[in-house]
Parts: sequence; structure tokens; C-alpha cells
Amino acid sequence: MASPNIVNLTKDNFTAEVLKASGPVLVDSGGMVRPVQDDRPILDELAEEYSGRVKIGKVNIDQDQELAAQYSIRSIPTLLLFIKARSPTRWWPAQQEGPQGQLVARDGLSRR
Repeated sequence: MASPNIVNLTKDNFTAEVLKASGPVLVDSGGMVRPVQDDRPILDELAEEYSGRVKIGKVNIDQDQELAAQYSIRSIPTLLLFIKARSPTRWWPAQQEGPQGQLVARDGLSRR
């Protein structure tokens, strides 16, 4: 079951939810392919662990191709970490373990 702390992002709410967010936002850009489905439990865990400190959102680039083009997303899943709306840090999860948390920690957000 998806975490209630994960925001579904679209081109209609991306600016408000991500670019104008008061804190960091980790965006999972993917679609309905298997690798994206496999990342869901990890993102649910991160949404719980970083609740109130990092917003986590998902965008389906199959449906919102404009966002994929705008942020040069060429493979899925791709993670984008936005801090103060500056150019995002990019990461492509190819490993099974929880590297998303390592990305968040590396960019200055400590785990509980």
C-alpha cells in the first residue's frame, strides 16, 4: 500500500508542490514498468522516515511527457532531488538496496 506521505505529481501541480516547496523534494519519475514498481516499498519507507522534513512525490512520465522533456528524463526510474527549487540532483537507482536514502543523506538531510 502506498504511503499517504507520497504526493502524486502532474504538470498541473509540479510548480506548487516541488518548485515552490519550502523544503527539499525527492521526485520519483517513472511509469508502470517493473523497475519502477520495485522502488515503491523503498519510497514508502523514505516517506515515513523523512515525514515533515522531505516531501516525496511521484510523477508518471508516460502520462506527463512534458515534465520528462523539461527535466531531460531519458530513463526510468530517475530520481530528482530539489532543494530550494535549484537544479535538481539526479540519480538513477540501479541497485536493490535503499540508495535513495543515501542520496537524501548526502545532500544534507540526516536520518532520524
